[in-house]
Amino acid sequence: QVQLVESGGGLVQPGGSLRLSCAASGLTLSLYVMSWYRQAPGNERELVASITSVGGITNYADSVKGRFTVSRDNAKNTVYLQMNSLKPEDTAVYYCKAYRSFVTYWGQGTQVTVSS
Repeated sequence: QVQLVESGGGLVQPGGSLRLSCAASGLTLSLYVMSWYRQAPGNERELVASITSVGGITNYADSVKGRFTVSRDNAKNTVYLQMNSLKPEDTAVYYCKAYRSFVTYWGQGTQVTVSS
């Protein structure tokens, strides 16, 4: 059974940092394109960052470029999202997604709230 479990969310002040983790079981994460999405109340789910299975090529939404970094540790079967200089508009539920050969898996999400 495939599971993606996000962790690391929470409440942080503007300008602060958080590191999200997505631990995979039941699949070999290194074979998948891994992505982070977020969804704020009333908004559609949007792509935040992604990292390819081959070459580790990364891609970021314009709104997070220079502040967020996606990485993967294939030995730990885990992908990370380092979020720095957080802003209130980054508040959302963050989801990780694994994609390979038209098969997609989603995690359950972790809440990130940026507020003073």
